[in-house]
Amino acid sequence: MTSDSDVDLWSAVRNDNEAAFTTLFNRYWELLYHTSFRYLKDHEVSEEIVHDIFLSIWSRRKTLEINLLKNFLLKSVRYQIYSHAKASKLSFTFTDQSAYENKVFEANEGEIRMIEVELEWELDRHLSQLPLRCKEIFKMSRIKNLSNQEIAVELGISKRSVENQITLASKHLRHSFGFIAAIKV
Repeated sequence: MTSDSDVDLWSAVRNDNEAAFTTLFNRYWELLYHTSFRYLKDHEVSEEIVHDIFLSIWSRRKTLEINLLKNFLLKSVRYQIYSHAKASKLSFTFTDQSAYENKVFEANEGEIRMIEVELEWELDRHLSQLPLRCKEIFKMSRIKNLSNQEIAVELGISKRSVENQITLASKHLRHSFGFIAAIKV
């Protein structure tokens, strides 16, 4: 089944074909794993993320409507990376693909970089809609990784003001990026 298209394989998966599912898993697990590992730098967590994605896909195969499987999988892994990073209070910046050291897998690096650039552009666009101080505090917190106390001291404002501004920015971004939250993997 390895020569079958993603569309054919997905159709077979929707009809409970475990061999087709295994073929899709074998086709994409490495790309998803390396994408996750590139940001999280944790082998175990990256493996768990990939397995969780495929487990979710299998369990929801009858109701999921997937047109472009590779795009769906890449969005799913990005959502899982974001969710894990947020839960673990990790911060990362999407890096240039050439900085990635382990290029064992075959992937369309240009497409991955394009997605990263697009996401960074969207983030900047939505952040630009915030008041200047709110945007500054959010970037200090999430990009420079400063604590709320450090930000408060540097800007000469209360820690509570910093927390309020970060909450405001986070709510704005959650609303702005609502389409990502719609992917429940």
